[in-house]
Amino acid sequence: MWLKPEEVLLKNALKLWVTQKSSCYFILQRRRGHGEGGGRLTGRLVGALDAVLDSNARVAPFRILLQVPGSQVYSPIACGATLEEINQHWDWLEQNLLHTLSVFDNKDDIASFVKGKVKALIAEETSSRLAEQEEEPEKFREALVKFEARFNFPEAEKLVTYYSCCCWKGRVPRQGWLYLSINHLCFYSFFLGKELKLIVPWVDIQKLERTSNVFLTDTIRITTQNKERDFSMFLNLDEVFKIMEQLADVTLRRLLDNEVFDLDPDLQEPSQITKRDLEARAQNEFFRAFFRLPRQEKLHAVVDCSLWTPFSRCHTVGRMFTSDRYICFASKEDGCCNVILPLREVVSIEKMEDTSLLPNPVIVSIRSKMAFQFIELKDRDSLVGSLLVRLQRVHANHPVHYDTSQDEDMTSPVFHSTSMCGDHKFGDLEMVSSQNSEESEKEKSPRLHPEALISVFQQSGSQSPDLRMSREQIKISLWNDHFVEYGRTVCMFRTEKIRKLVAMGIPESLRGKLWLLFSDAVTDLASHPGYYGNLVEESMGKCCLVTEEIERDLHRSLPEHPAFQNETGIAALRRVLTAYAHRNPKIGYCQSMNILTSVLLLYAKEEEAFWLLVAVCERMLPDYFNHRVIGAQVDQSVFEELIKEHLPELAEHMNDLSALASISLSWFLTLFLSIMPLESAVSVVDCFFYDGIKAIFQLGLAVLEANAEGLCSSKDDGQALMVLSRFLDHIKNEDSPGPSVGSHHAFFSDDQEPYPVTDIADLIRDSYEKFGDQSVEQIEHLRCKHRIRVLQGHEDTTKQNVLRVVTPEVSILPEDLEELYDLFKREHMMSCYWEQPRPVAPRHDPSRPYAEQYRIDVRQFTHLFQLVSPWTCGAHTEILAERTFRLLDDNMDHLIEFRAFVSCLDVMYNGEMNEKIKLLYRLHIPPALTENDRDSQSPLKNPLLSTSRPLVFGKSNGDAIDYQKQLKQMIKDLAKEKDKTEKELPKMSQREFIQFCKTLYSMFHEDPEENELYQAIATVTTLLLQIGEVGQRSSSSGSCSQEGGEELRASALSPDQDSVFADNNAGKTPQDSRTFTEEVEGDWTVSLEHILASLLTEQSLVNFFEKPLDIKSKLENAKINQYSLKTFEMSRQSQPELKLNNV
Repeated sequence: MWLKPEEVLLKNALKLWVTQKSSCYFILQRRRGHGEGGGRLTGRLVGALDAVLDSNARVAPFRILLQVPGSQVYSPIACGATLEEINQHWDWLEQNLLHTLSVFDNKDDIASFVKGKVKALIAEETSSRLAEQEEEPEKFREALVKFEARFNFPEAEKLVTYYSCCCWKGRVPRQGWLYLSINHLCFYSFFLGKELKLIVPWVDIQKLERTSNVFLTDTIRITTQNKERDFSMFLNLDEVFKIMEQLADVTLRRLLDNEVFDLDPDLQEPSQITKRDLEARAQNEFFRAFFRLPRQEKLHAVVDCSLWTPFSRCHTVGRMFTSDRYICFASKEDGCCNVILPLREVVSIEKMEDTSLLPNPVIVSIRSKMAFQFIELKDRDSLVGSLLVRLQRVHANHPVHYDTSQDEDMTSPVFHSTSMCGDHKFGDLEMVSSQNSEESEKEKSPRLHPEALISVFQQSGSQSPDLRMSREQIKISLWNDHFVEYGRTVCMFRTEKIRKLVAMGIPESLRGKLWLLFSDAVTDLASHPGYYGNLVEESMGKCCLVTEEIERDLHRSLPEHPAFQNETGIAALRRVLTAYAHRNPKIGYCQSMNILTSVLLLYAKEEEAFWLLVAVCERMLPDYFNHRVIGAQVDQSVFEELIKEHLPELAEHMNDLSALASISLSWFLTLFLSIMPLESAVSVVDCFFYDGIKAIFQLGLAVLEANAEGLCSSKDDGQALMVLSRFLDHIKNEDSPGPSVGSHHAFFSDDQEPYPVTDIADLIRDSYEKFGDQSVEQIEHLRCKHRIRVLQGHEDTTKQNVLRVVTPEVSILPEDLEELYDLFKREHMMSCYWEQPRPVAPRHDPSRPYAEQYRIDVRQFTHLFQLVSPWTCGAHTEILAERTFRLLDDNMDHLIEFRAFVSCLDVMYNGEMNEKIKLLYRLHIPPALTENDRDSQSPLKNPLLSTSRPLVFGKSNGDAIDYQKQLKQMIKDLAKEKDKTEKELPKMSQREFIQFCKTLYSMFHEDPEENELYQAIATVTTLLLQIGEVGQRSSSSGSCSQEGGEELRASALSPDQDSVFADNNAGKTPQDSRTFTEEVEGDWTVSLEHILASLLTEQSLVNFFEKPLDIKSKLENAKINQYSLKTFEMSRQSQPELKLNNV
């Protein structure tokens, strides 16, 4: 590795470095003690010094110095971990620089020239390894060298950042270095001769939190399945924790939550993730969550500034956020003033004259004839320049024209697609009429419902019409006054005043339009003219599982409301749900989407309801509506923590808050629409569209607080559910102009007992006053924290279900089965870490049955087989593993699941002898053994076998005759007892039989009874060869009965025979040998019964296959060596063993 040249005095380093070779300008040195045998005292002292000081010389013991003749100052320009590496640098210097330096007369010029060349090499190397993105690239490169040398990961394991810290073991701290890579958290410590390495995969972390203990006030605690580790003494603990939280979140979502993986562009290239990227990602997520913008929106700049707020007649201090399609502003004081300016609404961005009262002013004009004045903008010129470029791009991609017919409409004007000449000044936009194109578009598009259903199916309430209308008119008047002062489009000033108006309830006539503005669905609507109509055309009439589910739920959607007792409402609901399922097949259709969409259709036009649904599903409630409703479960877990924080007495009384969290799941999924009367629930939806999920959290806390006494006195979960359901069913909306529509799942609709009624406006007001202090940043932090727990909870559930299904089928102990599952899953994960680009989804699919969610391919199976199989065959093990994989891969998809893997191991460890022999037999016939088998090129493929080996060693003739009789009887018994229902295995050819024998010979290697086993298998092999030859002759004659065949087999036994693999080719030409081999191979076969009967004749072989096998020691060894075997395979070179410490 090239080093940034820094001057050193060589005389101070004479005792620590030894010169290996030198030239006129360069010296190559080795660290004293490195490579010296016998452990000299000087070398030991230098090694201890390097360890204590964490010197680079521990991992890079070679270096090259630049020396200028006549100078006592030297500059290190390269270092290396091995002699080969440093010699490459030395050779480069000799070939490229050494001859050039002789032309310089001035020694200072020589030093400057060499240093410039080295810095250029460093810049080139840095750009290729992403280190230039770090704040201190030199230190990062040094840390990268240490990380690679200490943990020996494949090159694909990229280091993100590193920190000095302490790892606590009980009360004892170990000072060392924490390395955070894209897939692992690693800690290294070397002190007083003791080395400690910890490797924790991010996917194993179940909890990541900041804690305090008796000794330290601030500690980061890592919790995995079996252990807890505490890390402390960071210089900047906040930064470290945020980076760790981001890495854990990114890795878990990438590997365990594939449904979201495709939607998040930040997770697409894990090998490119750096510390700066993680910080930018955290800012992006906060930005999108705070302003509730699309996931694709990328933050470009955050600038401190002040905005002129006409309602307060002053400038408000805050920050400007600029992204691809938006300019946003948030005041420093939370809730004081927020503004969202879509660039498609912007007409011009201009720099004004700089004055002492208005420093660096910028005016942003929008189409609704409003202007926003920003001042105190740093680097104003470059900011405005970049904004103008993005503004031009937005208008070029989505050209717009103003429709004067919509001047008085509160929402954004209608946009029409057309061509537009590029205008770099972005002045007033042309007004263009496009009636002909509109008419043709209407003819092609399907007939959509033109207005909100509430206007068609308006119900009269129980109150007098005058009272109802007067309350509605008062609200409308208040909103109109607000629009005059704060703006009426999506670009309005959003202050605490509008939040209070929302909490009071939005008038029915304005509700749908304001939902569009608050969610910014109006921008999507204007940006995609005709999109919804095309979706409806494409999706209607198609029949699939999703459409069947939609049809089943259509009549369950607000059945009490007349709009959905009519085909008009049902048809509109069908179109919206089907179109959305067609737009986003990854979500498709989920339960509760029908209830939400029904309410949207009541207050918005059909196309508007579609875009509101898009806003809710894809950005306001991310990950809610998918196969596993991960987002809802995360918020459910966050809600549980908020209960502990805000209602500690209730949390203390109810030891298990999971019951309350489970009850609240429908609150999040349906926004209270399914458990509260409709006229009250729509007020909750009002708050949700303005404040996001925060409104649901605080309202849920208010509901629990109002029922705290009843919940504390409840004796079980059922009683608690009744308390909450009764309360929610009696929440009314006194200002609603329509009649009361009961909740979708009302429990007490026929109550005779009077129950106090709660007004929804009072409940919402209480929720804001008592629990409205949660910020978006706090909620997003809690979501990140609990997403780890929820995803790991799903993994635990999968594991428990797999073990529950598999345990009764095998004889392996449950605790060993659990260890096997962990090894199996880790093998899958390691392939995801380092074998990119390989598709993760086909191997990990949460939608599959539990036992089939994790599957491995042949390479991963081979690694596991080498680690845990008792049938180790030396170099032959890999071939046997591949055959085993082909046997287990029933459906030929090149993947096997845990269940098949364990069933095979169970036979190897716990099967009877006949089961083990049967498995071995199947491994040496198709489909396990193929014509293209790697071992097919073995010289034993078509062997010329001899049957001239004695069957009995040291036995009398009488014993041999008794043995022959026993063998005949054994074959008869096996034939009679054969299970007729079991499918008969095909007979084994001679080539397959030789591979079978080769496997047996390999299995006996290094066994304590190795010689006796070799002798026994030689005897059995000879017998089976003779049986095959007798069968071959009998088959050719066609006149031998079964009994006669057995007699022939027995009579074939001869005492004067030679060897199993004797070479009888002597004296024959190759052509003669090949002809004879083909004849022998032609009809030569042997059956499983023959092999089993023959093996049973040798007690040593019986003992070998029936001896108990210890799987625990294998599993323990596998846990230690799994990583080292994988890294060895990845790097293809000899590497030291790396122990995985399960933290």
